[in-house]
Amino acid sequence: MKYYPKPLAELIGQLSKLPGVGPKTAQRLAFYILDMKKNEVNQLGESILEIKGKLTYCSSCHNLTQNDPCYICGDTKRDKAMICVVENVKDIIAMEKTGEYNGVYHVLHGAISPIDGLGPDDIKISDLLTRIEEGVVEEVIIATDPNVEGQATAMYISKLLKPLEIKVTRIAHGLPVGGDLEYADEVTLSKALEGRQEI
Repeated sequence: MKYYPKPLAELIGQLSKLPGVGPKTAQRLAFYILDMKKNEVNQLGESILEIKGKLTYCSSCHNLTQNDPCYICGDTKRDKAMICVVENVKDIIAMEKTGEYNGVYHVLHGAISPIDGLGPDDIKISDLLTRIEEGVVEEVIIATDPNVEGQATAMYISKLLKPLEIKVTRIAHGLPVGGDLEYADEVTLSKALEGRQEI
């Protein structure tokens, strides 16, 4: 970094902290930003600041939102008796693209992973139980990723919910094991949702 002027070196350093951005990509992005018009750079900076200042998490489902509750929880046409449990906000977008699901969601913000130091208390499982106890939930669809952590989380949640006499289903494994939900195409997700089974 000693070859770059300090502001450019700092920008490269910040960009290289982004996931999937190595030093060369960070350098390329920094030089691209340097060549942008000043008003475009200002708009980029304002957009970055806005997502931190204007976005929050829905108090009900923990989806990312500008208004609380989020647009899904606030939609009176959604089936509140069905909750689809996902690991991350990006998974909601993937599920919504299928056009097959009309219930509400619950975002865990992670999965049980002892290796990473994440236990049941580190994700939003207790909030899910509170929602179920307060509402009229008939079915919980567990749509965690089809990997070891996602499966462990699904089994943990299903054991917690069984005594509550609520139907607990898991989306079908039309998804590749070890893959992430957000990268699956709409057809695969539609089939997985249709083929869910009680666990």
